[in-house]
Amino acid sequence: MRTVSVSFNVYVSSKIGSEAMGLLTLTGGIYGFAITFATSGINTAVVRLVSASLPYDNCDFFDTRSNICVKRIMKNALFYCLIFSATASVVLFISAGNIGKYLLGDIRTVPSLKLMSFSLIPISISSALNGYFCAVRRVYKNVIVQFCEQGAKIGVVSFLLLTIAPAGLEYACIAVVAGGALSEGVCVIVSAILYFVDRKRHYRNKTKNVGYVTKKGYFFVENIENLEINGSETKIVPIALPIGVSAYVRSALATIEHLCIPWGLKKYGLDSSASLSSYGTLHGMVIPILLFPSAILGAFSSLLVPELSSAMAQKDIVRIKSIVSRVFSLSLLFSVGVSGIFICYSYEIGMFLYGNNEVGEFIRLLAPLIPLMYLDGSVDSMLKGLGEQVYSMRVNILDSLISVILILVLLPIYGIYGYVTVIFITELINASLSILRLINITGIKTPIFKWVGVPLICVICATVISRLIFSFVLAQDKMLTIIEIAVTAVIYLLMYMLIMNKRPYKKVAFSFLGECVCNW
Repeated sequence: MRTVSVSFNVYVSSKIGSEAMGLLTLTGGIYGFAITFATSGINTAVVRLVSASLPYDNCDFFDTRSNICVKRIMKNALFYCLIFSATASVVLFISAGNIGKYLLGDIRTVPSLKLMSFSLIPISISSALNGYFCAVRRVYKNVIVQFCEQGAKIGVVSFLLLTIAPAGLEYACIAVVAGGALSEGVCVIVSAILYFVDRKRHYRNKTKNVGYVTKKGYFFVENIENLEINGSETKIVPIALPIGVSAYVRSALATIEHLCIPWGLKKYGLDSSASLSSYGTLHGMVIPILLFPSAILGAFSSLLVPELSSAMAQKDIVRIKSIVSRVFSLSLLFSVGVSGIFICYSYEIGMFLYGNNEVGEFIRLLAPLIPLMYLDGSVDSMLKGLGEQVYSMRVNILDSLISVILILVLLPIYGIYGYVTVIFITELINASLSILRLINITGIKTPIFKWVGVPLICVICATVISRLIFSFVLAQDKMLTIIEIAVTAVIYLLMYMLIMNKRPYKKVAFSFLGECVCNW
């Protein structure tokens, strides 16, 4: 799905141009704050409460107690979502004109902002349902929802780009935003259907006694009339609102950051069109490409919150340390390899996707940050699972505050390269604080050479060997670039397996494919 999303983003960029992408990114700052207010921490709250209410040794089915708890949690979540999302939707629609005219300084953004307001209620409800599917470990249903959402978005946006986008930049933005709004409506409908089916299918205990599900089956211990459920087990507000308030601050700072970037580029000497174009190139083209491979890490990072929440509730310290260590190892193994490939093939990737050398230059500049960026995402998920979401939000707020200050100072002097410097500084601070916090609260060992040194050596050797192999090929085309990157990845994994595994070469070679398939 991430491949489809990035490919479609490339298609949209080629249709509307970098200036329109900059305009969309500019409205995206306001939209991001509106979404933050509409969701207000509901996803994390639902994941933590639902996962904690499930039987620890078997979350496939609800017993009577967990069924009642989850029912109350989801009712409270729906009420919470409607209050915050409806408020955000009305405020954004009413104030769209003033925001576009005075805050963004471009009236072409007003229709897009008004259209965005209609998607806030579906986004908020979908966020709560997404949290439920993550908590019960049935994330394939989220994939079904994403598939339907992307299908609707691609169909609607493609149609509108062909019909109304030629009328100008304003209409090109409306086409993209309208497609996104309609796709969110499809998303919430599909999510709701899957939720009700899931609740019915996975509740098996319909007797008058309370049944607890174990690996061996059910056993009944008390009458349902005597069942007592602590109110704190189902209350959404005490968990969601603190997260939401912290998110408001961070999102407001992020919005200010997005607004300051075009301003700083204009102060540097670029006109309005050129500043939007540079901004759109970096944020609308380069950043999505760099984050694209993180979909593989995101596939398991989303499940770290319920897993660690359940282990934390049971005080299973051994399991917590095991999960955290494995995530560190896998995240760094993957991200160091991706970083090396992006550095080595940056210009080829830029030309392959956008036919633009500037994109390749930005990819090469930012690629060394990939290990920190990817690891930081996994660490944030683990901190939320361990109840450290408030600390994580404080770090993110500090990150955004420093970013705004540095943008105001550096962009008028160094232009877009000043913003690249800002990204480096803030990412280093954010990732360092989060990683140190996780290491301190879990007490895990940190074999730096094993986690970082070995993958670094392997990726350097792999890129050098691959370059030497393909240096004898004179013809250069897109397919050859894909093959060369794939060969580099295979050499990287083989070298890592051989270095880390002391078994004879043949056993390693045969086990490599098996382990790859199992891990995948």
